[in-house]
Amino acid sequence: MGTERGRPYPGQGITVSFEGARCLHAAECVHGLPEVFDTERRPWITPDAAAADRVAEVIRRCPSGALQYELADGPPELPDRPTTVERTADGRLVLRGDLRIRVPDGGADQQETRATLCGCGLSGRQPFCDHSGVCGRG
Repeated sequence: MGTERGRPYPGQGITVSFEGARCLHAAECVHGLPEVFDTERRPWITPDAAAADRVAEVIRRCPSGALQYELADGPPELPDRPTTVERTADGRLVLRGDLRIRVPDGGADQQETRATLCGCGLSGRQPFCDHSGVCGRG
């Protein structure tokens, strides 16, 4: 689940994980719950500053999947149904659903519920967008 990747931020009711290399700075987190997600504070994520279900709701807005969560006593994040794919104006692909993403290094497929994929082919983290190509600079 979410805590398998990225840095974990444990709380009483929810553990939030953050994979900085996948963050595209959509700012859904800091706008949605500034009391939990505050980039001026260290640590910048304090999961217990809001109800666990509210934290999970805001994390599900993260289009890149850089933020993930695991509830202490609840279900894992359920994928959107049906799966959706949206191309942004700058060419990136925003996916939501029950995803299996094949990475080019021959590693195991990644199971995801949210991801933003590179649309220009220049990302150093293929297939994920990392802002290094023209599609990530929009």
